[in-house]
Parts: sequence; C-alpha cells; structure tokens
Amino acid sequence: MQIRDRITELVRVRASELRPHPRNWRQHPPRQRDALRGVLAEIGYADALLARRLEDGGLQLIDGHLRAETTPDALVPVLVLDVTAAEADKLLATIDPLAALATTDESTLRNLLAGVTTESPALQSLFDDLAGGPPLEADPPEIPLGDTFQIVVECRDEDQQRELYERLTGEGHACRLLTM
Repeated sequence: MQIRDRITELVRVRASELRPHPRNWRQHPPRQRDALRGVLAEIGYADALLARRLEDGGLQLIDGHLRAETTPDALVPVLVLDVTAAEADKLLATIDPLAALATTDESTLRNLLAGVTTESPALQSLFDDLAGGPPLEADPPEIPLGDTFQIVVECRDEDQQRELYERLTGEGHACRLLTM
C-alpha cells in the first residue's frame, strides 16, 4: 500500500477566518467546551486544525471546529490538506470515530492520571471520569456501623483491588478499601 502525504503546508490563520464545514456533524456540549477552555488556558494550542483550500483561496475546516469557535480572535495552527470535497467529507466522517475505536489500558491510564494536575474544575471532572470516579486516594464514604455483615477479599495487587472496589460500588455495595 502506498500512503500519500496530503499535508501541503502549516499556516497560522485567525480562527474566525476559517470556514466551518457545512457537513460538520459533531456537536459540542457545554462539558466539552469547558474542558477545552481549561486545556487551552493551561497549555494553549498543542495540535493543529485541519482544513482544505477552496477555489477562492479560503480555508474550510475539516477538524477543529470547536477550537476555532472557542478562540475566534487567535492565530491558530492549521494543516492545509490537498484533498477534494469528497475526501474532506470522508475525513470528516472518520477522524473522530477512528479515535473512538481505541481501547484503554486502565493501569497505564491510572498511572498517567496520577501525575496530572489541573486548576480547571472541568478538566478535573474529565480526569475523574477517565479514572472511573474520584481518585482512590480520596477518603472513601463512611459506612455506618451497627449490624453489618462484611467480607474481606484478598487481592493480588492494588489494580485488582481498585477494579473490585469499582465493580462492587457500581453494583450498589457499600465498600471501603483496606491495606494490611
């Protein structure tokens, strides 16, 4: 298979000058908008938008609509692609779904998130969801004492303990973590 490089140039363009793709099917809920604002505030632009050059010289977005909407006055990095309208439609239909097909290595993700900090409540909420809820280092909910029936399960490691805790709390069981 021969793979073509369709990127012709990297340009910096005022975001408001980019034309949204008329077939953009992605919608951006407030939570996503807030998380994007958080990462742009803390890091800035670290990825290019994708566009194709139109016959009149303008640039039509293929990917990056929310970033362009969020920062209309900013000069944003844009990779200009040499693609036809039909190829742009195909990219528009596949970029996000292809990324969504990736699976998660839970242990690696948890290790990554353990070292990531943020000042943005929206980003923290996103990180908490990725980690499967609040970090395990947080104090677990108090379990009222009285007549309780308990079991202790020995786990091979912290990852198995975390998985079991999440499964059981997800099923509605009141649980607490112990390390002995």
